[in-house]
Amino acid sequence: MPRQLPQLNAVKVFEAAARHGSFARAAEELHVTPAAVSQQIKLLEDYLGVTLFRRGKKLTLSESAEDMLPLISEALDQIERAVIRVRTPPADGPLILSTPPAFASHWLIPRLDAFYTRHPDIELHLLATRRLVDFAMEDVDIAIRFGGGDYPGLQVERLTQESIVAVAAPRIAGEIESPADLLHYNLLQDQWHTREGLFPDWPTWLATLGIVVDGSLRIRHYGDASLALQAAVSGLGAALTWKSLAQDELKSGRLIQLLGQAIPTTLGYHLVTPRNRLNLPKIAAFRNWLLEQEQTA
Repeated sequence: MPRQLPQLNAVKVFEAAARHGSFARAAEELHVTPAAVSQQIKLLEDYLGVTLFRRGKKLTLSESAEDMLPLISEALDQIERAVIRVRTPPADGPLILSTPPAFASHWLIPRLDAFYTRHPDIELHLLATRRLVDFAMEDVDIAIRFGGGDYPGLQVERLTQESIVAVAAPRIAGEIESPADLLHYNLLQDQWHTREGLFPDWPTWLATLGIVVDGSLRIRHYGDASLALQAAVSGLGAALTWKSLAQDELKSGRLIQLLGQAIPTTLGYHLVTPRNRLNLPKIAAFRNWLLEQEQTA
């Protein structure tokens, strides 16, 4: 017996509009016009013979829509999971890697010449973004993510175990003998990680060293870790950073770790790969090379 199903595109549009509570926001997500969303909703309402939305100052679900929405959302989730399990990118073509910008600048790019030398036939495209890409919907092969490592449905391998350190250029580092000395310098803050709750601000970090800040600090805010690190290398002050990102600068002597203090965390950078893609030659080659780099870092 054939299934009694409406057009799946109309169902997808309904779920997006119901989830957002807005035709305009659903249209933005689906890359169509609000008029197209309205048309699909009307088609679905005609098919079902019920009203799905009450249109007024605020878009609200009808009782029929409220009953239907959880089942529709669950069905679409199952379809998405099925697609992720079986969807395989082309074996040829470029290898597309999504990575946080700071990791790309300070950890990955300085090591990439070794990858190109070993695999001159693989064309690597870097997508530098903090956003978590959707492997099922986007043309991305493999990704590096920062966090605790909980990424369901993906093969996850830790690249770094992070600690938080204070660093400065040698001239400034040579003048800092105690935590209290930091109060006389510009303190460079990675604003993005701080805002996301992944990173302490300077008053919090100083408190771990027994320094209670009575007055104002000379904090200089930067949009991400790369900018804060570059400012520290340029001698603009002391920066708080993830130790792995400062690794090359510390080895070269361009930066000095201050006071021998490091705050361990449970966070780190992770290589994540859809499990159905692990054996693709271009992905396997990059994955094996990157894990080797992690072991020798």
